Amino acid sequence: MTADHPDDAARLWRQAQALNRRAAAVSPAAGDLPPLLFFTDGPRTPRPWETASRLPAGAAVVFRAFGAEDAIKTGRRLRTATAGRGVRLLVGADADLAQALDADGVHLPERMAGRAADLRRARPDWLITAAIHAISGPLPLDSLDALVASPVFATASASARPVLGLEGLARATALGRPTYALGGIDAETAARLADSGVCGLAAVGAVQSAFARPIRI
Repeated sequence: MTADHPDDAARLWRQAQALNRRAAAVSPAAGDLPPLLFFTDGPRTPRPWETASRLPAGAAVVFRAFGAEDAIKTGRRLRTATAGRGVRLLVGADADLAQALDADGVHLPERMAGRAADLRRARPDWLITAAIHAISGPLPLDSLDALVASPVFATASASARPVLGLEGLARATALGRPTYALGGIDAETAARLADSGVCGLAAVGAVQSAFARPIRI
């Protein structure tokens, strides 16, 4: 990250890195994870490859195609935007699409988390994360690299899930796997996560907005 980054992008990235360093001091495995995840979200991120091309090395994109007809085309643009730049690409819910795109891993919805063990056996090289919302029921934690807890704060998403807040987030981090905070995350709310134990930040709109302008290196 250089001084030429927009201020909000630099701030968000620094916050994500600081959280990752703190988490890695407790759980070294967290240090191998991207500090910042950019989640794509259909109409809210119509040209996600543009944002992806501006992310700093070490970040990652979670491509959620939601069954879109142009999933392959968009995914290839995201792979082109991330390949060779130290930005990892995960595909949401669709291991076949991840394979086709030569992605770096998958992100599983909570309802699909049980597939993590099979995916780990098939692709031990993949980064595998899973969503967690209600913090109830068993999860294949040994097969997951990280959890993504959401929504941590109130969010613009259409999801009607109850907000976890810091108390709910603490229940997620207590499961013992590196955990990201998603939902209502921006540079202001991220400041409230300093002592939460999360390994990084995940966001849709905040990342897209922060990295809206080309970055001059």
